[in-house]
Amino acid sequence: MGNDRSLAFLQGAVGGVLAGVGLAQGGLVWMAPALGLLWPASRFPGAAGLWGGLAVLLSHRWLLALHPLTWIGVPAPLSLPIATAIWMFCAGAAAVLVAIWAWVGIGLSQIAQRQGGLRGQLSHALVMASLWGITEVLLAGTPLFWIGVGGSLLPGDRPLAGLARWIGAGGLATVQLLIGWWLWRVAIAWRCRSNWRRPLLLGLISLALIHGLGWSLLRPTKEASSVAVALWQPAIATRTKFSKQQQQRLPTALQKAFDDAVELDAEWLFAPEGTLAAKQTLLEPAPIPLLSGGFRWVQGQLRSSLLVVEPGASLPSKALDKHRLVPLGEWLPSLPGGAFSGLSAVGGLQPGDGSRLLRWSGPSGAVAICYELSDGVALAQAVGHGAEWLVAIANLDPYPLALQRQFMALAQLRSIETARDLLSVSNTGPSALVLATGQTQLLLDPFTEGVGQTELHLHRSISGYVRWREVPLIGLLVIGSLGIGWSNVRSSITSEP
Repeated sequence: MGNDRSLAFLQGAVGGVLAGVGLAQGGLVWMAPALGLLWPASRFPGAAGLWGGLAVLLSHRWLLALHPLTWIGVPAPLSLPIATAIWMFCAGAAAVLVAIWAWVGIGLSQIAQRQGGLRGQLSHALVMASLWGITEVLLAGTPLFWIGVGGSLLPGDRPLAGLARWIGAGGLATVQLLIGWWLWRVAIAWRCRSNWRRPLLLGLISLALIHGLGWSLLRPTKEASSVAVALWQPAIATRTKFSKQQQQRLPTALQKAFDDAVELDAEWLFAPEGTLAAKQTLLEPAPIPLLSGGFRWVQGQLRSSLLVVEPGASLPSKALDKHRLVPLGEWLPSLPGGAFSGLSAVGGLQPGDGSRLLRWSGPSGAVAICYELSDGVALAQAVGHGAEWLVAIANLDPYPLALQRQFMALAQLRSIETARDLLSVSNTGPSALVLATGQTQLLLDPFTEGVGQTELHLHRSISGYVRWREVPLIGLLVIGSLGIGWSNVRSSITSEP
């Protein structure tokens, strides 16, 4: 028993390291063996929790870039401990969630394998994999999520990620869990000198088929029209943005961005999260529509929003407020004595309505502000109600390129799910266009100021995921549950004297 437990913890540790690399880099080559090790490790919830904790520790190490926090009033001795505590909290939450998943699996396995055989084992795997996928979708609407197994395929395996056009991020997570289960079962058969060649061959054929299916789903859809758009990347360090010098420079820099956009023959101009101050007036009336991140007051509450300034106007006339505020950043209350107002330069923000649909004088769009990009359901709902394009505005400073890569992976996933072009507009990057096929076009180098121009294609077709959402995933859960129930019934019948 002791050796069995030690082996499980070793499997959890090695698998967690591989998963951490996979979540950071993207690609099935890392996640498949990582998940193959998770299945045997899940015999012990602690070992499975170790897998989840290490995966997040490695993939989310960019959280340490929050340090130093002295610019928002955090005492210097507390800065690194606070940043480290946030990092450890995220890892701990992942460990608990994966441990709970393993604990549920242990209970189900006692039912599924009474009758034994491949049918009971496969039913158990279907239930556990679909439970994981559904949980990822649910967590994506809460603060306890940034990037999960579903998005780890990108950018390395776009053909397989094409399945998201039908089954979404939760479905991709389920498929990868099942691939890991297959690797684990093949390894067991090989170790036991059983017939391992047949399941290996069948699995490889299945992998080729689902890659082909995913690739076919990524074929370009007919576009309704296109719009020449420009985006401004200010590349302003968040730690200095609210200094007097930067606040005096910003209006002039924005006006120059307008001039550059007009010179590029752009029809719209986008600016990132937090660009416009509340009640800020442009130096000159807007020559073209401005869709910019910024702040506004609503009944005495400060909100972070996407603000729309129409041509000829100097103030916003439309807005879509941020619904999911950054934990420990935008809604953490002030500490006793007013030491600091959250881990934010603004603090005290309030959430807006949950709908991500922007209706204005131009074609309707779906808007994700910062890590709202992780919630595919909200964006799919907006597309279902008429959004013809997607935009993700963000300010990822002071985080490093590692976060920008994960942000782009999520952008690709959202674009594939909804069959819509997505424009990424961020303070320091990524500034890019993701086509409806998941292909990316980097428009500006990270951490450099500039104005980029591209063609944003408008689409009206509805993807399978927008139409069905998690129905296929729930169906798979039901099929697996029925399989477990049938195995249990058969076991009871055959055991009767």
